[in-house]
Amino acid sequence: MSSNLTSGSYYGLPRNPYSYEKVEQINRDVLTSWLTLEEITQQLNLFQDESQDSYLTGLELATRMAIEDYLGMSIFPITYKAYYGATNNSMGMQTALDLPEVSQNFNNQAGTVINSVAYYNNDTVPVLTAIASTEYFYDPTGNRVIVNALPNNVSTIMANPIVVTWQTKANPLSQYPVIKQAGLLLLTHLYNQRSNTTMGVLHNIPFGVEALLRPYKPLVL
Repeated sequence: MSSNLTSGSYYGLPRNPYSYEKVEQINRDVLTSWLTLEEITQQLNLFQDESQDSYLTGLELATRMAIEDYLGMSIFPITYKAYYGATNNSMGMQTALDLPEVSQNFNNQAGTVINSVAYYNNDTVPVLTAIASTEYFYDPTGNRVIVNALPNNVSTIMANPIVVTWQTKANPLSQYPVIKQAGLLLLTHLYNQRSNTTMGVLHNIPFGVEALLRPYKPLVL
């Protein structure tokens, strides 16, 4: 066994003690269709009726984003930014930064791509400064970014001076027939129920949207 496993390498490295303090979604595709109009009109029995195409396109977008959020899965790429705290004890040390949103690899293609790792420096007015890409890497086994060493001049006055920007790529599960069928079921519900007000008690339908999606929802321990 290599001796560097106990001499400062990332082996067994504990996660950042503060983890992420704030997460922002900074870019999301709101133009590309996932479910086609043909699939939707077939589902709704709207044959040769194009009068509602604009409305159906809006429902398709709402459906796709709802399923992405429910599964924590990118049907189309999504870009995020997370902010992390730092302490004097972590300066110059190797650090692991958890990522709250990731996407799985597929056919040896990275599902999660790190765009940048940066920090606010210790100037009187802190400036966001990039860390060289050679100084960090993505750890897919832990869904985290390993930074070789945090700079010694990380701001001590900013609440969360470390900033990671990354993109989750399109997940191959989005093309599974069961996922698309769940999308069509949800869209049908939104089409038929244009208000969330009811005089009666709502009941889940067996083998409805959640039942179709549940096997693909990540287990959180």
